[in-house]
Amino acid sequence: MIVGVSRDKPETQKKWAEKLDIEFPLLSDPEEAVHLKYGAWGEKNMYGKKVTGPVRSTIIIDENGKVARIYRNVKAEGHAAKVLANL
Repeated sequence: MIVGVSRDKPETQKKWAEKLDIEFPLLSDPEEAVHLKYGAWGEKNMYGKKVTGPVRSTIIIDENGKVARIYRNVKAEGHAAKVLANL
């Protein structure tokens, strides 16, 4: 199962999903609880400045609920193909 998690409000996620024809669930995490649990929140460089915020990540969780693989600081272009090739 695929799910997306962001800090966005559900209304914002719904509009985004409709615009991009996303067919998997998008979960709202405004308090960053899920982000922090999976290490997808932290310091990063943005336009040469250090900021704290969401770190775009993909976490593969196996059928037993264990983290099988983590991809950090991913770029959208080509990422899905890379993940599928590694599965």
